[in-house]
Amino acid sequence: MMAANRRRGEVAATIDGRERRLCLTLGALAELEEAFALDDISALAARFGSGRLAARDLVRVIGAGLRGAGEAVSDEEVAAMRFERGAAGAAALATALLEAAFGVEEAAPAHP
Repeated sequence: MMAANRRRGEVAATIDGRERRLCLTLGALAELEEAFALDDISALAARFGSGRLAARDLVRVIGAGLRGAGEAVSDEEVAAMRFERGAAGAAALATALLEAAFGVEEAAPAHP
């Protein structure tokens, strides 16, 4: 799988059988604020903080992540894409993107 730099907010995924990198850049986050009619980034974080995501949310988040990484793709194209593990895989990908963007770190190993 293609390497992704978590410190830069990148997430790697296989979509439509192709390795891709996604990233919620500031521009991508601004796109999501506009799409969800939110005033600021803290409202965006609160919107997704509940962990409840509709299918249209998945399409918007994944689309913004693909565009943030440089792909020219519409939300309609994202809606037609196939994800490993289907809808569960798309939900896991959107969650990973949001965690990477908002600084949720993977659990660090305990030190003896």
